[in-house]
Amino acid sequence: MNRALSIVVMVLFSGAVMAIDYQDHDGMLMNHGDGHLMDMAGGMVMGQNAEVLPGGCERISETKEITVHAGHKYAEKFPGRMFAFDTQEFQFKPCTKLTVHFVNDDTIRHQWMMHGLPKYLYPKGMFHLEISGPAKITGTLILPADDKTYLVHCDIAQHMEKGMKAQLKVGKGDGDLPSIPGVTALTNADNYTITLPDLLKAAETEEINLRNAPPVVANSSVAPVKVVSAADSFVSGTTVIGLALGLILAAFASNKFKGMSISESIAYLFEQLRLGIDTLTTLVLPFIKKYFSSKSKTLPGSNS
Repeated sequence: MNRALSIVVMVLFSGAVMAIDYQDHDGMLMNHGDGHLMDMAGGMVMGQNAEVLPGGCERISETKEITVHAGHKYAEKFPGRMFAFDTQEFQFKPCTKLTVHFVNDDTIRHQWMMHGLPKYLYPKGMFHLEISGPAKITGTLILPADDKTYLVHCDIAQHMEKGMKAQLKVGKGDGDLPSIPGVTALTNADNYTITLPDLLKAAETEEINLRNAPPVVANSSVAPVKVVSAADSFVSGTTVIGLALGLILAAFASNKFKGMSISESIAYLFEQLRLGIDTLTTLVLPFIKKYFSSKSKTLPGSNS
């Protein structure tokens, strides 16, 4: 009897544990302005717009509602993926008023974000639904008038890279986006044909080949680089300075000696040389006298 009662209790308890209690955030959201709705439980809607028409839309073409589920179990059909939406592609007419019911089937946070919308109408150019699941949240937007393909994804770290992404086409769209699970080919395809032993063996073979590779020999045909010594550099600099001074003096002399005879020019040069020596002597002589006079003074304490 006790054993039967224990089994019944276990079954009831396990059933209660397995049941998922979905929290509805729609009745708890507070409007913070500019289409930004939030609640205290982690629910968020950004870019809510149910009334203002985008440019090019004269009226709402049609009203649509969709329910999108997000969770780990929806990625099971895509090898190598960890998270996914239950739908990977959406298509609607331009100027459609679209209401999205976003359901998170996991116990972690997920998002349904749509990028590239006109910023004059949607702050930061996005429509954004976010909840910590299991839970449900709803938001509404009006799609633009142009044919365009929009990225829809979860922006939580690594969730999009692990498969939680889709595309939404307005009108005919403007092409397909890469790496949409089940819709377009992966940009970097995973290889599941090679086994781990084969992979390790290939890595070991590559390492052996690199280790046994012949050394790289320098190409003897390449002309040697000339090393310029400090002395060569000094001589070259001095030569350039000397040539510059010579050109300046030549220009000065041509103007100064213009109209003079050779004897007059020589006499002028000697006169300038004499004046230069006199000036130098006048400047240096006081320092010489002061130096020798200090040498001749008797030092204090000297016996002489």
